[in-house]
Amino acid sequence: MKKLIALLLALVMVFALVACASETKTNTDTSTDTSTDTSTDTDTSTDTDTSTETDTPDDTQTTDEPIYIPVMAKGFQHQFWQAVKAGADAAAAELGCEIYFDGPASETEIDAQVNMVKNEMAKNPKAMALAALSTDAVKEILAECAEKNIPVIGFDSGVPDDTSGAVKATAATNNEAAAAIAAEKFGEHPDLVAAMEAATPEAPVVIGCLSQDAVSASVTGRTTGFVNKMAEIAETYQPGKVSIVGHSKWEKPVDGAAIIIQVAISATTEATAVQTAANSLLSTAGIKAIFCSNEGAVTGFLAAVSDGMDLADGGKYADLIVAGFDAGAAQKNAVREGWFYGSVTQDPYQIGYQAVSMAYKAALGEEVSDVDTGAQWYDASNIDDEMIAMLVYD
Repeated sequence: MKKLIALLLALVMVFALVACASETKTNTDTSTDTSTDTSTDTDTSTDTDTSTETDTPDDTQTTDEPIYIPVMAKGFQHQFWQAVKAGADAAAAELGCEIYFDGPASETEIDAQVNMVKNEMAKNPKAMALAALSTDAVKEILAECAEKNIPVIGFDSGVPDDTSGAVKATAATNNEAAAAIAAEKFGEHPDLVAAMEAATPEAPVVIGCLSQDAVSASVTGRTTGFVNKMAEIAETYQPGKVSIVGHSKWEKPVDGAAIIIQVAISATTEATAVQTAANSLLSTAGIKAIFCSNEGAVTGFLAAVSDGMDLADGGKYADLIVAGFDAGAAQKNAVREGWFYGSVTQDPYQIGYQAVSMAYKAALGEEVSDVDTGAQWYDASNIDDEMIAMLVYD
C-alpha cells in the first residue's frame, strides 16, 4: 500500500513539472513576438525620416541657384571694354553669381544693343548692369524692369536721365573731375604757361579738345570737365580774354580773345571721322596743345600724326603738347616715347567689378548708391609703377 501511494505522488510531481515547462515556453514566445513588433515600429520610423531627407536636397538646390546678371556694355571695339569685362568676371567669380557680358561691335549700333538687352530680359534676370548707348532707346525696357522689380546698375556712362526708377546706382568715373586733371597738368607745363602769358588777340593761343561725340555721357562729361577747368586756368593769365568755340554745347565766345579753347567733335565715332577732326585741329593757327577725351579720340589723333612720329623730336608737331584719356597699347607707347605729355586713366577693372557687385547686392534687396571708381594721371615717369600699371590696360 505504501508503495502505491509513493508511485502516485511521483506521478503528480511529473505532471506539475511538465505544466510549468509548457507555461514558460508560452511566455517566451509571447516575448519574442513583442520584440518583433517593436522592430517593425522602428522600421516605420526610419521610412518617415528617409522621406524628409529626400525633400531637403531639392529645397537646397532651389536656394543655391546662381543669381543671373546680364552686363550690357556699349561695345567691344576698344580695349577698355575688355578690362571692364575682366573686373566683371572677377566679381562674379567672387560672389558666385552668373553673368553674361556683351556689347555691340560699334558704339554707333544703338539698335543692336537694344536687341541684346531684350534677349537678356527674356531670361528673367535678377538684376542688370547697363552702359546705355541711348537712354531713349531703352526706355521701354527700363519701364519693364521697374514693373518686374529688376534693379538696373549703370556703369561707365551709365543710363543718364532715367525716369523709370529702375536704375538704382551707377559705377563710373567722375568724368568731369577726371578730365580736369588733364587741364591742371596743362596748367603746370612751363611751355604752355609761357605761351598763355604772352598771348594776344592778334596772336592767340589755341588749346584743342578732341572728342568723338557730343552724346555719350562719359565723353561729354570729360569734354565739359576739361573745357571748364582749362578756361578757369587760362583766365588767370588772360582775364576776360578766354573764348570757348567749336560746338554749341560748350561755346562761350569772347571778342578779342587771347586764348581760344577749340572743341572739335567728329562727325561719327569711326576712327577715320575722328582723324578728320584731328587734322582740322592740327591745321588751326596758334594751336599749342590738344586733349583727346577717350581712346577713340586718341586712335584717330595718332592716325593724323603718322602714328605719333610727327610728334617726335624733329617732327612736324614736335612742339605740340598732347594729353590723352584711357589707355591701350598705342596710347601707352605714345606716353613712353614722350610724344604725349601724359594721359588720364580711369579704372576700367573697378568699373566692371563694382557694377556686378552692386547689381548682386541690389538683386538681394540691399540698398546701393553711386560709386566713383577713380582716375589717375600717368606719364613716362610713372607708367610702369605698380599702382599705375594695373590701371593702364592693353
